[in-house]
Amino acid sequence: MSRLFGTDGVRGLANGLLTAELAMQLAQAAAVVLGHDRNTSGTRPRAVVARDPRASGEFIAAAVEAGLSSSGIDVYDAGVLPTPAAAYLVADLDADFGVMISASHNPAPDNGIKFFARGGQKLPDDVEDAIESQLGKEPRRPVGGDVGRIQRFSDAEDRYIVHLLGTLPHRLDGLKIVLDCAHGAASGCSPRVFKDAGAEVILIGAEPDGLNINDGVGSTHLGPLKQAVLSHGADLGIAHDGDADRCLAVDHEGNEVDGDEIMAIVAVAMQASGKLTDNVLVATVMSNLGLKIALREAGISLRETGVGDRYVLEGMREGGFNLGGEQSGHVIFADHATTGDGVLTGLQIAAQVALTGRPLKELAAVMTKLPQVLINVKGVDRSRVKGDEVLAAAVALAEAELGDTGRVLLRPSGTEPVVRVMVEAASQETAQAVAERLAQVVRTELALELVAD
Repeated sequence: MSRLFGTDGVRGLANGLLTAELAMQLAQAAAVVLGHDRNTSGTRPRAVVARDPRASGEFIAAAVEAGLSSSGIDVYDAGVLPTPAAAYLVADLDADFGVMISASHNPAPDNGIKFFARGGQKLPDDVEDAIESQLGKEPRRPVGGDVGRIQRFSDAEDRYIVHLLGTLPHRLDGLKIVLDCAHGAASGCSPRVFKDAGAEVILIGAEPDGLNINDGVGSTHLGPLKQAVLSHGADLGIAHDGDADRCLAVDHEGNEVDGDEIMAIVAVAMQASGKLTDNVLVATVMSNLGLKIALREAGISLRETGVGDRYVLEGMREGGFNLGGEQSGHVIFADHATTGDGVLTGLQIAAQVALTGRPLKELAAVMTKLPQVLINVKGVDRSRVKGDEVLAAAVALAEAELGDTGRVLLRPSGTEPVVRVMVEAASQETAQAVAERLAQVVRTELALELVAD
């Protein structure tokens, strides 16, 4: 049986993989593993529950809250809020754990359940495995006054907004900003916090109806944001995804500013103010080589991790570092958050524009992106990538050809049935040619064997 938890909780088609029954069972299991087994206060364990605005989130939240309360957990229902808000509120309330119901940037029919431990921390694999193992056991069934109670967390959004405003190094007065909330979880709080910070705000993608989340808008569809920034003459644009744990930006000319460029801007600013721990940024191996070059020139070290924000977090915790992230826009400010926070990230970028008086395009020029080509090779045996001598030789040859002006990354995907071939080079033509050559080696060397009938 395959592992139920993926790279970021349990995710799948609502009423397909993710049913109300499974949601209740996961909640009952988490009540034991994260609640009763870890609670030493002598009081009833408490959990924060939040969701994004997907229609299916309504019945999944109801099932989760029923599973928790019936297992003797007091529930604080925070309603529709971003994933990082849920994590923050777990810590702020000093709750035993939290539950976020969201499928992030996935389309509306999907949904997911992720858990946060005390302090708003993401769960390590062994704790997720313990929850999964608990699924097959009899749940706790207290009676009378020992059942949990469910109450509305009425000031949840206000607490989160006050927290975000407290992180600002400079107000945003005078800036005109377009916000694209992906018709998602940030549609309520993100406009409020940017306005409270002093910005003139123009909204797109901020009318969730339960079915339009991530539909042609948000950080995975930047076209509408680029158009809005240009048509309104805005200083910059900020795009969230459905659960607002990531942020991408657009400068005043409509150019995309990705997660690598955002991290470069923030890292240099934090170093200048003496706030970047050990002058280190933590990022994944997928970050553009241009980021490493820019950081080296600024006297900042780059620590690389595997792909996924959870691995960035692990690298940050192990070294005690306070800034990390991914090219996709998951940026983690450990001084203020325990996970990627798209609203927080957007505020910090805008604050740098306001503080320096320089346009975002100029700030992003601290880094020059090398041309990058990514080819996903399907229909091959991913399990044979590591240890294949022919592939290793092909990669070594490509690396020798590129020298210091590029790099190669060839790896099996952890989320899709593909092998990813990524090449960076001094020119787009070179990157494309080397990537296509390596992709062909992958197709030939790792071809699946056909079994005759």
